[in-house]
Amino acid sequence: MSFLKQYQIEQIEKGLIHDDSQLKKIYREKKAPYDTQDISISVKENYLKEGWEVIKELKQKLRIQKQKSHDRKFEDEIWCQFYELGFRHLSYGRDFRLPFGKGEKDDKQIDILAIRDEAIFIIECKSSQQPNRAKSYKEDIDALKFRLDGFKKALYEIIGRQSKVKYILATKNLRLESGSSNSNHLKETNSYHYSENTFQYVNNLIKNYKNAAYYQFLGLMFKGIKINNNPIEIPAVKGAMGCEQYYMFSIEPEKLLKIGFILHRAKANMEEFPSYQRLLQPNRLKGITKFIDDGGYFPNAIIINFQSTKNTRLIFEPSSSSDDTKAKHGLLKIPNAYAIAYIMDGQHRLYGYAGSNYKENNTIPIVAFDNLKPKKQLEIFMDINQNQKAVSADLKGDLEEDLYWDSERIDFRLKALKSSIIKTLSNNDKSSLWGKISIGEERTKLQFKPFTNALRDSGLLPKATSNKYTEHTDYCLYDTCNHNHQEEMEKAKKAISSLLMLCYNFVEQEYPNMFDKPEFIISNRGTYAFITCIGSLNQFLIKTKKLEKNSTSQDRFDKLEMYLNHLLSELNNLDDNEKNSQLALLGAGADTKWLRFFQSIINNKYQDFEPDELIDWKERQDDELQETGRRYGIAIEKYMKNKIIETLKVLYGDGWELEINSIKRACLDRAEKERERIYKEQKKNERIEWTEMFFISDYKTIVSNHWSKSEGLKEKKLEPFQKIFAIDTGDGIGNKNSASKWISQFNSYRNLWAHEGTKEKRLNKEEVYFLESIHTQLKLS
Repeated sequence: MSFLKQYQIEQIEKGLIHDDSQLKKIYREKKAPYDTQDISISVKENYLKEGWEVIKELKQKLRIQKQKSHDRKFEDEIWCQFYELGFRHLSYGRDFRLPFGKGEKDDKQIDILAIRDEAIFIIECKSSQQPNRAKSYKEDIDALKFRLDGFKKALYEIIGRQSKVKYILATKNLRLESGSSNSNHLKETNSYHYSENTFQYVNNLIKNYKNAAYYQFLGLMFKGIKINNNPIEIPAVKGAMGCEQYYMFSIEPEKLLKIGFILHRAKANMEEFPSYQRLLQPNRLKGITKFIDDGGYFPNAIIINFQSTKNTRLIFEPSSSSDDTKAKHGLLKIPNAYAIAYIMDGQHRLYGYAGSNYKENNTIPIVAFDNLKPKKQLEIFMDINQNQKAVSADLKGDLEEDLYWDSERIDFRLKALKSSIIKTLSNNDKSSLWGKISIGEERTKLQFKPFTNALRDSGLLPKATSNKYTEHTDYCLYDTCNHNHQEEMEKAKKAISSLLMLCYNFVEQEYPNMFDKPEFIISNRGTYAFITCIGSLNQFLIKTKKLEKNSTSQDRFDKLEMYLNHLLSELNNLDDNEKNSQLALLGAGADTKWLRFFQSIINNKYQDFEPDELIDWKERQDDELQETGRRYGIAIEKYMKNKIIETLKVLYGDGWELEINSIKRACLDRAEKERERIYKEQKKNERIEWTEMFFISDYKTIVSNHWSKSEGLKEKKLEPFQKIFAIDTGDGIGNKNSASKWISQFNSYRNLWAHEGTKEKRLNKEEVYFLESIHTQLKLS
């Protein structure tokens, strides 16, 4: 007996579009952010009142447009994404209804119905104008439990085949917490939550995989579900490597495309962690497909891991054995199910076949493991790829949690902890950084590495070598005396991530304009400065007994709040010149300069907050101090040159240049290069004396090589180098090396004072005191 009446069948078929030319037109309309239409000039005012705007005036008509509402726009985005995945049987219109029972009112409005091959998707779209926590959809999902069977019956009768049906709840700007009633109710109906993470991931699949995206998408939606009950039977060889067993066989690419899955490091695959693969480069994939279609092939094996379960386990039936080898030949029976074969190596080769003419009639070699542990998969992936294209910094940082959490090395465990804290900030829906940090292969406005660097330098965590803690142990939020590493890592992760969430949430709530702009806080330079500044404030508050290492995150934030409030207020009210000056700072040192800028803002009001590194920075910004240091440095260097040449001439007469000939040759080469530079830049041909091109290191070599020579010096009232240049810098003058080591230190400071006008390399007070001491001991005052 039919489930549907004839008029219901006609209504459903009328609402489904499968004509390609119509679909292309609808796709263009839905892809646009505006609705457009042509109207008569006489009704212009009516439309303008409703928010339409004129974009073109014709003789008798006007072309007008109106921005789509957020919910309409979101539905259109999802519709377009399914079209881009290759679905060519799609519902159209916002009044499409699908029956679930035999009563006249037993039907439900469906936002999108998408059909391709064996897959049918019923899609409900929910969105919010601004980020928000999702309300409870319990009633809708409870009703779905009773309606889903009816939906399937209706669709099977229309489509005429037993396809896989999946209900999708697609959301935008709505957070569905993991473990919430919404999430649990969806799982109970075997439905799928299509979050913004999923939407972005599928967009990346389409962009990078083209024809292959559909296969990965099916694996994502129907993971572990059987395609049919007929297993794939393949001749295979079973062997063992180490403690792992494996199979070698050949299979058609199309079959592996359906049962295969790539564990991309993306938020959409979070339940599959540890995932590890990078997204493909589209140009590379296109080239591989062309290579295959031109008759090329890859003789090396694709490496996979079967994720077997009770319902999808491999069966191997040996047919022969030999005393000459431990390998066995036989028949391998592979369950015909979606996403049971994880592609560990060879994703480019496999997905190159997706758009090829040979995906059905070629066979490709496979090495297949069975139920490798996740960490073992990671290790194999890293081993295979370490000498190939470099793993991105975001992916590497993301993988460190899974690779090193249980490591014997302290520094590696801290890498894992930093990785875990960063992912908590991005993945926790209570965090204002939710979805804003690039995790794995997903690209967002904030990169992973600045967070890693900030946590490294903030003092919120200790620094360590492989077997001992080295820095920040007194004030960090990690108890280095707790030898239960797992317990302490979890405690530190919770303490630091919750503190940073409170701080970033404060910015979002109290200074929303700063949070929304990629400037001082929500930027890669700002990430380092903000988190490291929080760390220095935490250290200050513990030092001054206003906090303890084991204070709660809320107590810690309450003490920090007034400092952060002042910082953010001042940043928010910077005049244009100061703001532009700071934003113009680029390059490797910009993040540190911003940190000092942040700290100095706080110090201007709260003067007891004065970290050592801020004191040092302030000194290096002191122009008067720089001029003093530069004056000492220039005088010392001039004295060294004159005294060394004068002494050498007396010691060796006309042969003094030959005594230092290797240095002279280097100086001549430098002089010629300097002449060339001046000529190219200024078109001047200048003569440069080689004696103007000495390095301080040259003086050190000359002094050391001729340290005690004194022949003829007394008559000229001169002293040997050991008398002139022997200076006590605090450790006494015991021998030539200790007496002259000040020259090396002087040389290390030269770049700090030699470049007048730059603030890139500058002196602090201690370094100026050193120069003054040398100046005095050389009796230059």
